Amino acid sequence: MPHYTIEHAILLTSSQKDDLAVAITTIHSTKFSTPKMFVNVTFNDVSEARTYVGGKQRSGNHIKANVRSGPSRTQEDWNELSMQIARAWDDIIGRGLPKIKRGSEDPDTTLRSVVLLGDIIGGLEAGFVLPPAGGDAEWLQQNWKAFNRKADEGDEEFKELMKDVEVRGLLKEYDPDAEMKAAQARVNEMMGWGDSA
Repeated sequence: MPHYTIEHAILLTSSQKDDLAVAITTIHSTKFSTPKMFVNVTFNDVSEARTYVGGKQRSGNHIKANVRSGPSRTQEDWNELSMQIARAWDDIIGRGLPKIKRGSEDPDTTLRSVVLLGDIIGGLEAGFVLPPAGGDAEWLQQNWKAFNRKADEGDEEFKELMKDVEVRGLLKEYDPDAEMKAAQARVNEMMGWGDSA
């Protein structure tokens, strides 16, 4: 579902990439109850790219993500997610040094930006239609039998998905009766009926 792209102008080791991918996956899936199997992370070496900031050639490290946005995800949620990702970068890659002079041999490990783009409006992943933002629990419930079937057929990704969902209790979050009762309570309050009268 979300797709994070790390554009790095510095050399990252395989273990740094692995650790950062795990950190981003954990941060996003925990923040929004997205199953880990559906968090995608790609690394692009942009050390040879010509990038300009303020009209001047600069190199930098950036994390960009295409995510699902919706009313269940607030600006505060996105800001907190961005800060957590920036802290993970600093912990794994290293906090950037103060601005150094051009020509210095020390790489600038500074993370220049985290940019979240809420432009995923639909699509397919692993053969399943993507749910709207905030609809993960209902989507998991609706597709649970199909996920189980894929796991039973030996698909390792779906075996991991089943374990992730069960360990984190993601299916317990979906209660269609609770949603209906909450909607009815809102109507009662607006109309001045029931306990709200």
